[in-house]
Parts: sequence; C-alpha cells; structure tokens
Amino acid sequence: MGRPSLDEFRESNKFPLSIVLDNVRSALNVGSAFRTADAFAIQRIICIGITATPPHREILKTALGSTDSVEWSYFSSLKEAAENGCFDGHSCIAVEQTSNSVHLSDFKFEKERPYALFFGNEVDGVSEEALSICTHALEIPQFGTKHSLNVSVCIGILSWEFVRQTGF
Repeated sequence: MGRPSLDEFRESNKFPLSIVLDNVRSALNVGSAFRTADAFAIQRIICIGITATPPHREILKTALGSTDSVEWSYFSSLKEAAENGCFDGHSCIAVEQTSNSVHLSDFKFEKERPYALFFGNEVDGVSEEALSICTHALEIPQFGTKHSLNVSVCIGILSWEFVRQTGF
C-alpha cells in the first residue's frame, strides 16, 4: 500500500500541529489520539496533568503501534509545558464550546503556521488555565440533543480539517 517504514515516517515532514491533551482521563482516548496523529502525520502530542502516557496498556490497545511513530512529551502542568517552550510560536486554539467559540466551518487555518490544538478532559473540558492562553475556541457544529462528542472523535475531525485546509 505504499506505506513508509517506521524510520522513514519518523524522518518525514509533518504537519505543523501539536495535539495538546489537557487532563484527558481515558487512556483509550489517548491511544486514539496517537493513532490519529500517525494517520495525519501530525508533528507531536503533548500530554498534560492526569493524561496517561505510553506504555500504558490501554493506550497501546488503541494506538496500535503509533506510540513508536509519533513524537510526544509529558508535563505535569500546563505551566511546565509553557515554561519548556511547547507553545512558543504556535497559535494556541481550544477545541471547546464557549460563549466566544467559532464554528470549525468558519475558521481558516493558515498554511505553514504552527498550531497547538487543546483538547480537554472528558467531563470538564478544556481547563480555564488552557483557555486563558488560547486565542480562539473552535466548536464542531452539532445538531443532536447531546452537543458533545468523544474527545478522540474531536481530535480526528480537527486533525483532518487542519490537514485538508493546509494541504496534503
């Protein structure tokens, strides 16, 4: 199928996107984030706070080996990640429903600009601390009664939209 080897993939150009997992409590969702990051050649995943990290067995269950191909880092707090330069030069955007959120269909990513997309806890969403450093909040339009999607689904939708808009 023309897939690159693990070494070829590690050395290949990636889309300038960081997926920030802000206290994501399900290791299965974290594994899905890794698999999505591999599928769309996303630059890296940043795990914050209670977010599980490899080699957690539930991450490995859903990641299907992508923990070996995707660059990742862990920080105990958002402050620590920021102090280590994780967001320097990035446009920081929360994926969250807020009073000021913009529908994803109305947002245009700028080609070659690095972005950090913040995805929050499955119950509490993106933290207030993370929202305070984000310049925008993006919302996926929904038409059902729940107005909520699983975080791994959101990561897939946003990753695809970023890749679609910035070129593949």
